[in-house]
Amino acid sequence: MGKTELINSLRKHGFPENILGAFAKVQREDFVPERFRSMAYEDIALPLGSEQTISQPYTIAFMLSLLKLKDRQNVLEIGSGSGYVLALISEIVKNGEIYGVERIRELAEKSERILKRRGYSDVTIFHGDGSKGLKEKAPFDRILVSASAKEIPSELVNQLKIGGILVAPVRDSIFQIKKREDGEDAEEFQGFVFVPLIEE
Repeated sequence: MGKTELINSLRKHGFPENILGAFAKVQREDFVPERFRSMAYEDIALPLGSEQTISQPYTIAFMLSLLKLKDRQNVLEIGSGSGYVLALISEIVKNGEIYGVERIRELAEKSERILKRRGYSDVTIFHGDGSKGLKEKAPFDRILVSASAKEIPSELVNQLKIGGILVAPVRDSIFQIKKREDGEDAEEFQGFVFVPLIEE
C-alpha cells in the first residue's frame, strides 16, 4: 500500500480533512527503521526496537480525531516513540506548543534529530517518565498517551486545563477524558492493542 491508498482508506473511515492532510504531509518512512521502510504506508503497527512500536495509522487517526486539535493549543504526547505522531500534531496545530515525553533515551534523541531535520521547530522532546506528565509545561489543552496504562493516569488529568481533553489507551480500550470544573466526562472505545506504558 502506498501513501495515497492509505489516505483513501482513512478517508473511507470518515476522518476529518485536517487529519488526512497531516498524514499526506508527513513522511512515515522517515520515522520507521530502514528495514521496514517498504511497509511504511501499510495500515499496521511497525517495530521501532526496544520493544516499542510505531502505531497503526488507523489507530493514530482515531486518537487524533478524539483529541479535537485546534490552532494555538499546548499539546503533550506521552510515549512519543519515533516522533511520527508529534509531526502529525504539528501539521494540525498551527502556532501551538507541542511536547513529547519518551522514557527510552535512544528513541527520544533519535526522534528529536528527525523532527529538527524535518523543520518541526515547534516540537520539543523530553527524556523521562511520561506517567508523571510534564509539570513544567502544564497545564495542557490536550494530552495524548501513546502506550497502554492500567488505569487513567490521574497525574495527567491534573495537568489538563479545564475544558481540556486527554486521550489514553487503558488496557485494550481508548478513553477520551474531558475535564470539567467539577470533574471529568469519560467515554470508552473498545478493541485496540497497545504496548504498555512503562512507569517507574
